[in-house]
Amino acid sequence: METKKRIEDNLKCIKDNIAEACQRVRRDPQEIRLVAVTKTVDINAIRALLELGHCELAESRVQELVQRNAMIKESISRHVELPGASDGNRPILPRWHMVGHLQRNKVKQLLPIVEYVHSVDSLRLAEEINTAAARLGLNDKVKIFLQVNTSQEKQKYGLAVGAVVALAEQVETLPNLQTVGLMTMAPLTGDQESCRFCFIRLREIFEEIIDRKVCGPYFRHLSMGMSQDYITAVEEGATMVRIGSALFE
Repeated sequence: METKKRIEDNLKCIKDNIAEACQRVRRDPQEIRLVAVTKTVDINAIRALLELGHCELAESRVQELVQRNAMIKESISRHVELPGASDGNRPILPRWHMVGHLQRNKVKQLLPIVEYVHSVDSLRLAEEINTAAARLGLNDKVKIFLQVNTSQEKQKYGLAVGAVVALAEQVETLPNLQTVGLMTMAPLTGDQESCRFCFIRLREIFEEIIDRKVCGPYFRHLSMGMSQDYITAVEEGATMVRIGSALFE
């Protein structure tokens, strides 16, 4: 109960901060989706979050995502079998986001579980996802984000700024993919102005893709902002923020 109360309080604080940021820049808070990054988080904390009605979860590694998904399903199944269990307090199933670097050999096991892949940063990876989706016979197109290295840090994955539009054009030719937006990670420096520069740059590329009509109406998301900089990201147009420590600690 203590864990659930802490997460509930943190969730309210984050949502209040998002609402205040939206008010400053005249945005609707309903435009922003909070994606809970569960890396290193205890399974009981994840279940508590689901019991609070929050289903948007993310992992940065395929193996952990697959394992946690299985554990959650098993936990929910056990709960349903308990005497006196009811739908009223049954946890909801997660909607998974893959936010970390994705290796091509892990794509096949990921696709049946994940709803969004935030980290597509090459044509080869996009083609692998497209091929795997066809082989698996998925009913829906795989929703992807193109990951952009707006901070130009050598140790980070992501497309160079100048390569994004060209890749977006190429991905549009792949029948099993749907590019829903762009993703970036700002420097982990705590310098909000450095973060703001990265978020502004991503928004500029996003607007260029829209202006050039490269993608369809489904292209509408900016995945940017984490625990240390999500408020700045919301001010600069984020529609998805990926939050871990601020939610669970």
